[in-house]
Amino acid sequence: MKKYILFFIISIFSFNCNAQEELSLKAENSVETTVDPLSPAKAGFYSAVLPGLGQAHNKKYWKIPIIYIGLGSGIYFYTWNNKKYHEFRDEYKRRLDGTSDPNHPIYGELDDDRLIRGQKFHQKNRDLSALITAAIYILNIVDANVDAHLMQFNVNDNLSISPEFNQNEIDYRYNTGVKLTLNF
Repeated sequence: MKKYILFFIISIFSFNCNAQEELSLKAENSVETTVDPLSPAKAGFYSAVLPGLGQAHNKKYWKIPIIYIGLGSGIYFYTWNNKKYHEFRDEYKRRLDGTSDPNHPIYGELDDDRLIRGQKFHQKNRDLSALITAAIYILNIVDANVDAHLMQFNVNDNLSISPEFNQNEIDYRYNTGVKLTLNF
């Protein structure tokens, strides 16, 4: 009997939950605004699938080149440092094997310690470039999600902040302040 009651409760909740439902808000001046509660999730998912697609979903097209410049720079520096790391490592391996060319224009004048330091330097920069590229990718997703949330934020004349200047009647100096207006 308990199984049937549990099944009945779960089935009622599953039929009442509709993930694609849009909320409709009506203001005092009878302007209807639709709010899609899944828009931030869609924007984040789109940016995760293809960087910049969430920004295009939010209609913030000017952010897309910035994202691709950041990702492209990170990938470029990763590949360059990886190439240099392998060059230093291969030269060090050739020296250990005894097959190194002492007249090499780049590595011929370097001793073993400098080859090891070059390997460590480029390995560190390669790993840092990978970390920065991953951070830019994650920031792309977070930016699309937050921007979609903020697009649903209500900013109208009922909520305003403005500077206010009042003249003091005693010494005729201006008093400055900020006035926050919130109309319900």
